Order: sequence, then C-alpha cells, then structure tokens
Amino acid sequence: MKEVIIALDFASMEQTLNFLEKFKGKKLFVKVGMELYLQNGPQILARIKALGHKIFLDLKLHDIPNTVYGACKGLAQFKVDLLTVHAAGGSQMLAMAKQGMLDGNSPETKIIAITQLTSTSQEQMQTEQGINLTLEQSVQKYALLAKQSGLDGVVCSVHEAKTIHDLCGDEFLAVTPGIRRQEDAIGDQQRVATPALARELGANYIVVGRPITQSQDPVQAYQEFCHNFN
Repeated sequence: MKEVIIALDFASMEQTLNFLEKFKGKKLFVKVGMELYLQNGPQILARIKALGHKIFLDLKLHDIPNTVYGACKGLAQFKVDLLTVHAAGGSQMLAMAKQGMLDGNSPETKIIAITQLTSTSQEQMQTEQGINLTLEQSVQKYALLAKQSGLDGVVCSVHEAKTIHDLCGDEFLAVTPGIRRQEDAIGDQQRVATPALARELGANYIVVGRPITQSQDPVQAYQEFCHNFN
C-alpha cells in the first residue's frame, strides 16, 4: 500500500486543527515533527488520534542507547504508526529503540531510521560530517545497519528507494520526503523528486509538507499528490 503523509509543519494546536478541519470525512496519514510536538506536547497526538488520523511521529531520536530505550518505551503509550530515530546512533541504540517500543506494549508502531536528510548534499556530508563515501553509499550503509538492528525501514530520498528495497527486501519501508511537483518551489531541500518518480522507484510513503499546507486549496493539492503517487 502506498500513502501520502502530510507534514503538519505548524507551530500551534489551533493552526493544526484548523488545517485538518479542511479534510472533513477523510482519514489522513500525518507527520508530527519536532516543531509541533515540542511546542504542544503529547496532547497534540491525542487530538489527532481522536480525529481518526494515522500519525508519523518524526522526532529523530538520537542519544545513548538507554535514553532512547526509555524515550521509546514512554512514547509507546501513544500508539503512533511510525517513529523516527537516527541511524547514526549505532546498532545498539537502534535495537534498544525497537525494544523500548515492544516493552511499552506497542509492537504495531514501526520504527524507521533517518539515513541522510534530503536537505543534505553529498558535499556537505563529506566536508561537514567527514563521511568519505558517496551519498548513496552512506544511505545504503545506514539502511543495512537499520535492517540488521531489527528496524522496520528508513527515511531516505526517492533516489535511494529502489536500491534500499534491493538490499533490504520489499517489506523494509522506504519513507521519502522531498517530494515536489514540477511547479513547486524546492525550498531548503536538495534531493527532490516528483510523486510519479517516487511511485516508479518503489517508495512506500511520500511525505509532503509545504506544497500541501501552504497551498491555496490544500485538499485539491493533497488529491493531486495521491493521484500521481498511486
């Protein structure tokens, strides 16, 4: 199944609920990121769940294994559908994240690892992170690490989705942000792709923020992305 995830890139509960009100009768898959979660707390998850929407909680957890374990065990109570951690945290941290969710009695929550952000260029990765690989090689390495650590998938750009499925299997999720239509502004993204290309290369989910949330008609924009991806 392929789905469009709407990134709720808002600061307040009021903005978020006003936006979701436009989609009356639709059951959405939405992303709650750090901006929204940290300014509103767990109650934002409860409000969105009460509306019947699925939640991708994009907190990009990255800390020592015991701390990430505790965070995941605590977050398990909210029964979100997807949760992100950073692959750069290492195999022990990744395994502990999954174990925390299981010990918190939320086995249905899928944990996916951040590989390289779609705002990161190869030059940035090499000069600022000191990783002497190509961007694609780095993403592949992190994907294999996540798979071996028991995680359910990764966040990557569309351009790596097919290779990740070849390496890690079709059940291993490729969640791809940086999605733009031809007419959309790129913004701060580096590795962008159209929803049609995402479909062609095997992305399981595409994450779309500003092209929908800042659209004059968000519902129509959402429907266009769904049509072009499915």
